[in-house]
Amino acid sequence: MLRRLHFEQPESFAFTPENRAWAEAQVTKYPEGRQASAVIPLLWRAQEQEGWLSKPAIEHVADMLGMDYIRALEVASFYFMFQLQPVGSVAHFQVCGTTPCMLCGSEALVEVLQQKVAANPHEVSADGKFSWEEVECLGACSNAPMAQIGKDYYEDLTPERLSEIIDALGAGEVPVPGPQNGRYASEPASGLTSLTGYESGRPQYNASVARALELGDTIKRIDGSEVPLRAPWLDAKARAAGGVNAVKKAKPKSPEAREEVLAAETEMPEKAPETLAKPRGGGADDLKLIGGVGPKLEEKLNEMGIWHFDQIARWTGPEVAWVDERLKFKGRITRDDWIQQARILAEGGETEFSRRKKGK
Repeated sequence: MLRRLHFEQPESFAFTPENRAWAEAQVTKYPEGRQASAVIPLLWRAQEQEGWLSKPAIEHVADMLGMDYIRALEVASFYFMFQLQPVGSVAHFQVCGTTPCMLCGSEALVEVLQQKVAANPHEVSADGKFSWEEVECLGACSNAPMAQIGKDYYEDLTPERLSEIIDALGAGEVPVPGPQNGRYASEPASGLTSLTGYESGRPQYNASVARALELGDTIKRIDGSEVPLRAPWLDAKARAAGGVNAVKKAKPKSPEAREEVLAAETEMPEKAPETLAKPRGGGADDLKLIGGVGPKLEEKLNEMGIWHFDQIARWTGPEVAWVDERLKFKGRITRDDWIQQARILAEGGETEFSRRKKGK
């Protein structure tokens, strides 16, 4: 299928402050010079913000990552999860049309969408609320026919039930995802043939559906209101200061309040760790036995006065912040769990990484 940019394009694109902070945090996952590796999550965030990927959005992401525009466009046009044309403001329906769903009636589902949404795929409904497309296998063959609406699967669909779902979404409701015919998950449609004693004591919904209901965001696009905003590997600083838990409880709603939370989350006092002018009598430990520490990082650590596993094992949150700032590889200490590795090595133990490194 030939995928082109839409013939109508907005004049510009910019991430919201919240989404910009999130995007910048994603880039820290990758080493210096490898920022382009973040192109997929950043394109996805841009799509979540606007609903689809415009040319200005693709170029904005490319500029953030130092990529040629054509390289970012190659990614956006290759993956079908990226919508290169406007979609419905409420929901975009993705109906599976692969063999199991087709045999179970997906063509009838397409007819409902043609009648109630738009005659053609990737065409927005007259009221601007909906759009649809037929997609390849979504992996829920045992619950065919099915469709993905927003983040969740709606399975065991009939034309009548899909029509009801469209009406409910149009009225501002969010129908319960998962099987639509009374099935709990993907057990035989005729009823359980094993583990029959479990049926009476199980929760009301399977885990996937229960989580979707708990979040309440089946069709909600990511808009930056999710708290905390920062990437997990950067949240370690806030966790050490008790910040993230406080943020989760506060759940500020206004953009101003969210910006205050983000600022507070990033404020982590720095404290220089214990350093040594030279290694102790027995000589320096081989810090490269810590997963995530290569020759260059070992050299930098030694220049700081860090020669031994037990020094790293005693680091606290403020000390991690101090080292992070000077290594210029923010987040790596937490992401690769240097402290726990160092504790094991300082006690004479072995980690999986150190065993591989030594060829054991």
